[in-house]
Amino acid sequence: MALSKQRKQELVETYTELLQRSQGVVWVNNKGLSVSEISALRHRLREAEGVCRVTKNRLTRLALQEAGLPATEETLSGPTLASFAFGEIPPVAKAISDFAKENDTIEIKGGLMGTQLLSAQEVKTLANLPPLPELRAKLLGLLNSPARGIAGTLSSSVRQVVSVVHAFANADTSEASA
Repeated sequence: MALSKQRKQELVETYTELLQRSQGVVWVNNKGLSVSEISALRHRLREAEGVCRVTKNRLTRLALQEAGLPATEETLSGPTLASFAFGEIPPVAKAISDFAKENDTIEIKGGLMGTQLLSAQEVKTLANLPPLPELRAKLLGLLNSPARGIAGTLSSSVRQVVSVVHAFANADTSEASA
C-alpha cells in the first residue's frame, strides 16, 4: 500500500524528532522477525530507555539529512528496524545484542552515536561495555591508586625519620646515664 505524500512527511518529521531526542540509534535487519518477537524486543528496549520503530529507509535518510546527521547506504538498505536510545546507548546496544544471540533472524547493521557512524562490530563492542556506574568506580580506583601510593610513601618516610630521631633520643639518654 503506497503512502500518501502527507503521511510520508509526517513520518519524516517523526523520525527527525526521534533522532534529535535520542543519544544514538542502532539499526538492525528485522527480516524474518514475527510480530511477537518485535514486541519482545520493544519491551527490552523500553527497559533500557529506548524505543524501536520499523522504518522506511528513504524516509529515514531524509530525516537524517534534516537532523544534520550522516547516513550510509549499507546501513539503510533492506528491512530496517531503528532503535533509538533516549538514555545511554550501551544498554540499548546490549539489549539488541542479547536479543540477536537468542534470535538468529536479527542482524545488527550499524548505528549512530551522536554524529559518529558505528559499524556492526562497534555496536557489539559498545554492547559489551560494563555499566556506567561500574566504569566510574574503576576510573575512581585508577585515579585514587597513585594518591594512595604517594600517601603511603610519604607516611613511611615520616615514620623512618621519627624512628631515627627516636633512636638518637634514646641513644642520648642511654649515653648520659652511663
